[in-house]
Amino acid sequence: MNRKINLLAFCLFITTTLMHAQSFLSSNHAIKRVKTTDKYVLLPVEEEEGYAHIRVIKDNQVVKEFNCKLAINKTDYSVPLDISEYGGDVLLDIQFSGDKRSIGLINNFVCWKDIKATNMFDSKNREKFRSIYHHTPVYGWMNDPNGMFYKDGVWHLYYQYNPYGSQWENMTWAHSTSTDLIHWKNHGEVIQPDALGTIFSGSSVVDKENTAGFGKDAVVAFYTSAGAAQTQSIAYSTDNGETFKKYVNNPILTSDVPDFRDPNVFWNEEVRQWNLILAAGQQMNIYSSKNLKDWKYESSFGEGYGNHGGVWECPDLLKMGDKWVLICNINPGGPFGGSATQYFVGSFDGHKFTCESKPEVTKWMDYGKDHYATVSFSNAPDGRIVVLPWMSNWQYANQVPTQQFRSANGLPRDLGLYSYNGEDYVSVKPSPEVFAAFEKKPSGRLQPAAYIEVTNIKSNASIVLSNDKGERVTMVYDGKNATFSMDRTESGVTDFHSDFKAKTVAPTNGVIKSMQIFIDRCSIEAFDTEGKVAMTNLVFPSKPYDKIIVKGCKVKIYELKDQK
Repeated sequence: MNRKINLLAFCLFITTTLMHAQSFLSSNHAIKRVKTTDKYVLLPVEEEEGYAHIRVIKDNQVVKEFNCKLAINKTDYSVPLDISEYGGDVLLDIQFSGDKRSIGLINNFVCWKDIKATNMFDSKNREKFRSIYHHTPVYGWMNDPNGMFYKDGVWHLYYQYNPYGSQWENMTWAHSTSTDLIHWKNHGEVIQPDALGTIFSGSSVVDKENTAGFGKDAVVAFYTSAGAAQTQSIAYSTDNGETFKKYVNNPILTSDVPDFRDPNVFWNEEVRQWNLILAAGQQMNIYSSKNLKDWKYESSFGEGYGNHGGVWECPDLLKMGDKWVLICNINPGGPFGGSATQYFVGSFDGHKFTCESKPEVTKWMDYGKDHYATVSFSNAPDGRIVVLPWMSNWQYANQVPTQQFRSANGLPRDLGLYSYNGEDYVSVKPSPEVFAAFEKKPSGRLQPAAYIEVTNIKSNASIVLSNDKGERVTMVYDGKNATFSMDRTESGVTDFHSDFKAKTVAPTNGVIKSMQIFIDRCSIEAFDTEGKVAMTNLVFPSKPYDKIIVKGCKVKIYELKDQK
C-alpha cells in the first residue's frame, strides 16, 4: 500500500517547543496559546482516558472543534493538528471530561509537556499487525467504507475516519484511490464536520447527465450529518472526487426517527430516475428523485423480515440479472455475535422492494465475525458489482491490539447470484484484481501474506495454520453436515476482549470442491471457489503462521508479488 500522506512527510521526526504556556481555569479546563511557524501541533493521546473537547480559536472565532483523549498519565502516541491554515497562531480551549481532581492536579497532566510543534509528522508504519495488501488508514481510526465509485480507471474509496485518535470519534470522510483495488494512495480528509454535525456514512454517484446542475460528470456525495439529529446532506466535486463543496441547502432529507442514516443512491435505468435507500431504525426507507436534491418517499422494507437483533445500517440496493438484492448491515445480531451483513433477494420496481423469501429467512453474506458495512462501488466497469467490507466487529473494534491505526478493509469481492434448493443466494468471490497481486507459480512456503489454493477437498478435510508459539487456526470442511468452519480460539493474542475468541461456521449449500484462502498479517479470508461460502476473521498471532498441516485436500501456496 502506498503510505504517502497529503502534506504529511515520511522523514525525520522534528519537533520544536511551543511558545507560551497554558493557563488553568479550573480542575478540568485550560487554554493554551500556540504560536509557532511550524505546520503541526502534536497532540499526545492516552487511550484509557476520557475525551477532552478541544476548540481551536483564531481571532476570537472558533475555527475547528473536536474530541481527543489527551494524555493525563502517559502518552500512547501522538496525532497531528494542522494549524498552518491559521497562520500558526491559535488558542486551544481544552475542556476535559468529568471531574479530574481525583487523579491529580490539571497542571501535572502529561499532555502539557508532550504537546509539541513540528513541520514533519512521522507516519512510518511500526505496527506488526498492519495488513500488507489490505487497505488501512495511515494513522488514526477507520470504520465504514463510504462513497465508493469508479471513474476513468480509478477506484475511489472514502471511509469513516478519526484524525485525532485510533478509536471511534470525530467522524470525517477520508479518501484513498487505487487503480488495481490492492495498492492504495491516501489523499487525506475531504468532507469534514460542520454546523450540522459530524460526517457519517453514505454513498457517491457520477452524475453523467448533470441532473443536479453541478456539472456533467460531477461526483455527488450523500452522507449523514450527525448532529443533535441525523439528517441527510450532499456535497459535490468537479475534480473527480479530490475535493468537495457542500450544497448550500443542506440538509436534503430529515426525519424524527433517531437512527436515520447511511444514504445509498443509484441511477435506476428501468424507471429513469434516481433512487435512494437509507436506514431508518429497523427498516429501510426508499425514495426517488429526478435531480438528486428533491426526494419523494416511496416505501419502506424490513418489518418482519430477516434478523432484527440490532440496528439496521448501511444499506445497498443492487440489480443482479433480473433480480434485485437489498443489502442490510446489522449491529448487533450477527450469526456469531456483534455486527454482520444480511441480504434479501427479490424484485424492485423503482418504488417498492419485494422479498421473494419467507419473512423468517435470514441470509448472511459472510459467516466470519469481521465483515461489516459492506457496500458497492458505484459506476463499476463491465457491469460488475464490486463490494468492500470493513474488516472488524463493533464488539471489539476499539480494542484490537494496534495503536498507530485501527481497522482495515476486507478484500474486494465481486457479487453474483446462484440458486440452491429453490432459493436464490448471493455468490461472493474475490475480485480478479486480488489474484493478480500474487505470483503465478506456487512457492510452497507459508508467508505472512499468502494465497492458498485448496483443491481435491474430501469430506472432513482440514487445514491448520500454526507457529512455534503453539498458536493456530483450524479450518474444517464437514461434508456430511455441509459446513465449513474456522476456529481462532487459539489464534494468538485474544485477551483484549472476551468476545474475540470464536469458532465460526458456515453452511456450504452443497458440496465444496475447492477453496481460496487469503492470509495477511492480521486476517484470514476463506472463499468457496463457486462463491457459496465467504468467511472473514481477524487473527493476531504473536508470530506469523509459518506451518501448514493439511488433511483430506491438496494445497498450493502463492506469495504476494513484490510491493515496491
